[in-house]
Amino acid sequence: MKLVNVGCGRQVHPAWCNLDLTASAPGVIEHDLRRGLPFDDGACDAVYHSHVLEHLQPEQAAKLLAECFRVLKPGGTLRIAVPDLEGIARQYLRTLETAADDPDASADHEWMTVELLDQLVRTRSGGQMRNYFENEHLPNRTFIRSRVGRELAGWGGAAGRVTLAARIKRTIAKLRRGAALAAATLALGRQGGRDLKEVLFRRSGEVHQWMYDRVSLKRLLESHGFEQVRRCSAVESRIPNFATYELDAVGGEVRKPDSLFIEAAKPGG
Repeated sequence: MKLVNVGCGRQVHPAWCNLDLTASAPGVIEHDLRRGLPFDDGACDAVYHSHVLEHLQPEQAAKLLAECFRVLKPGGTLRIAVPDLEGIARQYLRTLETAADDPDASADHEWMTVELLDQLVRTRSGGQMRNYFENEHLPNRTFIRSRVGRELAGWGGAAGRVTLAARIKRTIAKLRRGAALAAATLALGRQGGRDLKEVLFRRSGEVHQWMYDRVSLKRLLESHGFEQVRRCSAVESRIPNFATYELDAVGGEVRKPDSLFIEAAKPGG
C-alpha cells in the first residue's frame, strides 16, 4: 500500500511516505505543498494530514484537497485532523458559565480564550500559549494537558533532527529575512520594519488561517468529490492497522485532544 503523510512534522512512520516543507526527522521528503503533491494520479491508497489544513488560507486548503483527491486511488481514504472549532467553542462556553459563578475557575476560562484566539491573532512565535507552556506553576496544568496533550509536557524539549540541507536553507532564509527587514526599516522607519516583521511571521505557516467543525469540513470535502465523510476517533480508521502507526495516539493517549478527526473516500474502487 502507498500511504502518504502530508506536513508530517516529527510524527512519522517508516511505512508511510512522509512529506514536509523542512525535514525534522530522518526519512522525511522535503516538499512545498504549494507545488501540489508529487505523485501520479490515482497512485495512493491513503493520504493523511494532521493540523495542516487550518494553517492554509481557504483557497490554498481547497487546492490541497483537490490534490489529495487526484492522487488517491478510487476507493482510497483521506484522513484529516484539525482543531475542532465546535469542541473549542463548547468548552469555552462551559468555562465561561463556570467562571461567572466561581472565581477559582477563571484560569480555565482564560486558557480557553487563549486556545480559541491565540493562533489566529498572534504576531510572534508561540504567542500567548508560550507563556502558559513555560509557566512551571500553572494552577490548571491538568486541565490544559487535557486540551493540548503531549504539547504541554514537550514544550521546550529537544527539537527533531534536521538535515544539513535544511539547516543551510534555514540559514539562507534567515539572512534574506534580515536583509529585507533592514531595508524596510531604512525606507519606512522602525514602524515599517515592525510591520514587515509581523507580515512575514503571519505568512510563515504558524498562524491558523481558518478553523473547521464537523459540518463545514464535511461540506468542504463533499464539494471536492469525496463521499462517505464521517467523524472518527484517534484510533478508528478505514486505513488498515492505522492505530499501530501511532500517528494520532500513542499508547492510547491522543496526541492532540482538541482535534476533529474526519475520514472520507474517493468514489469507486
